Amino acid sequence: MLSIEEFHEHFVQSILSQSEAEGALKASIFFESICEKLYEIGDLTHNYQMAEYRKKGIEVFGYDYDEEREVFSLIVHELFQKDIIQTVTRELIQTKFNRLKKFFSECTKGLYKELESAFPAYELAELIFRLKKDLKISKLNLIFITDGKITRTLNTLAVEEGDIRITFKLIDIEYLFNIYQSENSGGNFIINTNLPSLLIDDDDYVSYLCVINGEDLYNIYEDFGQKIFEQNVRTFLQFRGNVNKGLKNTIQYSPNNFFAYNNGLTATASKVHVDLYSNISAIENLQIVNGCQTTSAIYAAKKISKLDISKISLQMKLSVLKNNQKQNDFVAKVAEYANTQNKVNKSDFFSNHPFHLDLKEKSKKILAPSIGGSQKRTKWFYERVRGEFLNDQAFLSKTEKDKFLLENPKSQLFDKTFLAKTENIWRGLPHKVSKGKESSFPAYAEFITDKYSDELEVVFISDNEFKEMIARIILFKSVEKEISKADWYNGGYRAQAVAYTISYFSNYLKRNSLNLNFNKIWEEQAVPSKLIDVIITIAAVVYENLLNPPLGNANVSSWCKKEDCWKSIQQLKIAFKIDNDLLIDRFDKINTLKESKAEKKIDSSIEKQIFVLNIEKSKWNKLRLYYSNNNVYLNNTKKGVLENMSNGSIKLPSEKQSIILYELYYNASHEGFSWD
Repeated sequence: MLSIEEFHEHFVQSILSQSEAEGALKASIFFESICEKLYEIGDLTHNYQMAEYRKKGIEVFGYDYDEEREVFSLIVHELFQKDIIQTVTRELIQTKFNRLKKFFSECTKGLYKELESAFPAYELAELIFRLKKDLKISKLNLIFITDGKITRTLNTLAVEEGDIRITFKLIDIEYLFNIYQSENSGGNFIINTNLPSLLIDDDDYVSYLCVINGEDLYNIYEDFGQKIFEQNVRTFLQFRGNVNKGLKNTIQYSPNNFFAYNNGLTATASKVHVDLYSNISAIENLQIVNGCQTTSAIYAAKKISKLDISKISLQMKLSVLKNNQKQNDFVAKVAEYANTQNKVNKSDFFSNHPFHLDLKEKSKKILAPSIGGSQKRTKWFYERVRGEFLNDQAFLSKTEKDKFLLENPKSQLFDKTFLAKTENIWRGLPHKVSKGKESSFPAYAEFITDKYSDELEVVFISDNEFKEMIARIILFKSVEKEISKADWYNGGYRAQAVAYTISYFSNYLKRNSLNLNFNKIWEEQAVPSKLIDVIITIAAVVYENLLNPPLGNANVSSWCKKEDCWKSIQQLKIAFKIDNDLLIDRFDKINTLKESKAEKKIDSSIEKQIFVLNIEKSKWNKLRLYYSNNNVYLNNTKKGVLENMSNGSIKLPSEKQSIILYELYYNASHEGFSWD
């Protein structure tokens, strides 16, 4: 396992390399990196934003708002970026927190009126003023993030000021290192309880059947928030669906019947502590995988609707896997089979989709072209599992680690959420990307699920498809960098500008039946300068438009999240010219697609049987007509099997028949045949 010094070195170098690759300020990358981690463990929501403002005695760098819990977080930072871990003094901590408190106080007095509306700090100040006025802030979190190490903490970590409780949170390199360790070794928080239980002991797991009171569940969520939903497959849908309306009605009018009407909770934990009387006294790393809506409905009933929840009881099935190494897969399976209250799409379980496995194999196999005269070829590292990039280096010697990083540079690291962002942008969904991963990732997961719905359980991504994905990532990073240094860029809303610029360009190509030559980007591992000129021409106009939303949409961030914003951007008439050598001929594109399709050949006889069984009868008849119309010779065995399959005579094809049918399909698809 890595030491804290090695972890710090990796962390700082990652910030530096990403900053260089994207052309962004180190502080911005630092902020995004830590907030992403805090979101993953439930300390922040997906609503976190960067908004920098400095004035004498005032300082803030970002914020987050948990609407359901009415918790507002203000974030300030201190980035040392030194080779050796720096010590954070008590005086610095006190100064940072005092500046945050002063900023909040000034915002409640109307600070936004003094700021320019085109900057994120205006949105932050206006949001605080409005929420405070409407009594929508019950707790204020002041968060100090740093790459240094805190050796002494403040004596007072929580104070009451009027109707708002203020808490202070210190996030240093040791805190981040502990997160890393907990993610790779077990639970990272403990909930103290007193729940009578019934034990079910199996070879692989232990389950506890218990009853939990509404007040107890409320307090758990109040204290731990999104931590208890970290691995849940969906987020709370408010009281919009029929199920949630039913929950609210039961809580309000029939609380004693809640136990009978509700399916209860299905949860997992890394460890459960039981006393001598079979009562659960503590739960480590509780994860509610079914019952997210129920939990949130009970919480909202008391928090928002001020309803009495003391008479509510609900059952909970709590399972602990005996082999912690299989915990992630176990949680996924529990979630998949337990979710019955509302329909859960296959895309909700996308993290277990074979698409990931195949993409990972491609990233390990395909070498990027050498550039700059170097003979060394590198790989694009796909982090399928969180922390995989760092874990792969954990037990390497210095020589082995240097070799690993040469082959897998940090600048070529990407994960599924980043891939979803770049793919969705190219697909023309900048408004969904602007909403953050909670909207962007499910949209991409649904797209992938639908795309491969007729395929085998083992998904096959062609080499060319992988290269095009990487080319779009390179394009995204290049646009980020170019916008950052453009003379018209004022320092705010870069993410939105990048998303809408690339989507506009992609939409333009689609409307004009043009195809970008992604292979050119892949071969050069960079975006050609002529294409950069086109993109920046588009970006300047798009950015100006985004900063001036129509009346009634004064908030730039909110406007960018609306589909109407995307519709208005599509209507822009921007003059630019694309050189033909940046494009690929339509017929070349078709041939590339055919080659990609033909590349996806299945070797396993079992997989061939599954493939054949998933194809409906009418499609086999289409394949029969293809061979007949093209006068392709088939021996009697192949011809007979295809005819019998197409007319329905074969109900359940044998292994041998499946091999024949699949080979007939594969050979035809290589020549251009398609089921469509």
